[in-house]
Amino acid sequence: MKRHEGCASLTVTAVLVLFAVACGGRAADSGPVTAQQPVTGIDWRVDGLTAGGVARRAPAAAHLRIGEDGGAVGNLGCNWFSARGTVHGDRITFGDLRTTRMACDRDRMDFERALAHTLTAGTLTARTHDAELTLTGDDGDRIQLRRSTAE
Repeated sequence: MKRHEGCASLTVTAVLVLFAVACGGRAADSGPVTAQQPVTGIDWRVDGLTAGGVARRAPAAAHLRIGEDGGAVGNLGCNWFSARGTVHGDRITFGDLRTTRMACDRDRMDFERALAHTLTAGTLTARTHDAELTLTGDDGDRIQLRRSTAE
């Protein structure tokens, strides 16, 4: 009788070990979980823009800073701008841009118009990775930014 109790006990232990291993330490295909880095209060240099399927490199002057209140200030590549906005988690929405009215060469003005449109066309989804930020519109247009080193 004791021999059967020992076998039953060993069998239960083996099943529990197998169960623990099967349920063990990793989530099914969820990948690593990382906290989204903040996007507010940081000076971001605009590296490029893909709008309407056309990729453009940003002029050196293009940058922005999103405040804690969601508002943004910066340079579109030629003209300075400011905008009211809201930030909810990874979703950012900007209102109409207030800009200066300087004239620049055609390439900078084309970039500026495309960037202004992308910033204000609707809600943007923010994704950060290391020192990079990507703002993506519902239409797939993307703004690529990098944390400014001049902070």
